[in-house]
Amino acid sequence: MYLAPVHRMAQHAEVNAPAGVLYGLIADALRWPVFLPPTVHVEQLEFDGASERLRMWVTANGEIRSWTTRRLLDPVAHRIEFRQEVLPRPVSAMGGSWVVEPRGPERSLVTLSNDFAVDGNARADVDWVRRATTANSRAGLDNLKQLAERWQRLDDLVLSFEDTARIDAPVEPVYAFLHRFGDRGDAVPGATGIDITEHGPGVQIMTVRRPGPDGTERTTESVRIGFPHAARIVYKEIRDSAVPALLSAHTGEWSVEPDVHGTGVTVVARHHAVLDEDGVRRRYGLGPDAVRTAREELRTRLGHESAVALRLAREHAEHAEHAMARGA
Repeated sequence: MYLAPVHRMAQHAEVNAPAGVLYGLIADALRWPVFLPPTVHVEQLEFDGASERLRMWVTANGEIRSWTTRRLLDPVAHRIEFRQEVLPRPVSAMGGSWVVEPRGPERSLVTLSNDFAVDGNARADVDWVRRATTANSRAGLDNLKQLAERWQRLDDLVLSFEDTARIDAPVEPVYAFLHRFGDRGDAVPGATGIDITEHGPGVQIMTVRRPGPDGTERTTESVRIGFPHAARIVYKEIRDSAVPALLSAHTGEWSVEPDVHGTGVTVVARHHAVLDEDGVRRRYGLGPDAVRTAREELRTRLGHESAVALRLAREHAEHAEHAMARGA
């Protein structure tokens, strides 16, 4: 029986933050989409306090990949071991560990180790996995370093909120509109163009073009993942051509929740974001007032975009429901 060779690699980062802070960021996988650039979405499938199973969607060498991972968490040793259970081909095995070592009261060394094997050990496949793992590990470590070193200000830089709307229509037309709302040119305020392309079952890339503040065209690109049976769509912005960027990360979710008595639905628009401290400084200056102004502007802008989409979803779904009732 042929056993593919195991390839091993490790990357390190020295961080000016307590080991407990850094370990906490790594352990909180559900917030990885706003903490780690390659991570698009994480679903927690199981958790017993010491171990968990996660379904993850990640960008890798420009592609969207998904897998299931089991993690063992040791907060005392500041160590997390992981092993992927369901893998995309050609990867046949992958795992590793995060280890955070204290280097003083407010200094740490974090090591991310990976091991992997690919079917047939073809050189092109090994090189692809090595490139993707190296790039994603480096991006994750660099971002964790930035976040951890701002740990005393991090609560001010993280923004989460939600808006809701009640719609007198069934789940299906509301979800269908949100799944394809890019077909409406006015779905995003100020957009000059919206394109949605399918990238595998349930995965979309949405590109939005709009005028930038300096007269040039601003382009944003988001990965969208649909869960039609749960009537949910999650998304993450993976590219924004605006300079300076006010956000270092932005994720969101559309959730269509049926009423208890089946007379309509409530649509929830959730946003999670992390302010880019350098972008805030360049646009608003230094200090807590600048951060507060940036938070208020983002809350207003993102809330307005959600409100427009919710209004259009209501109009679409209620019109479809009324048309069906007239036809009956």
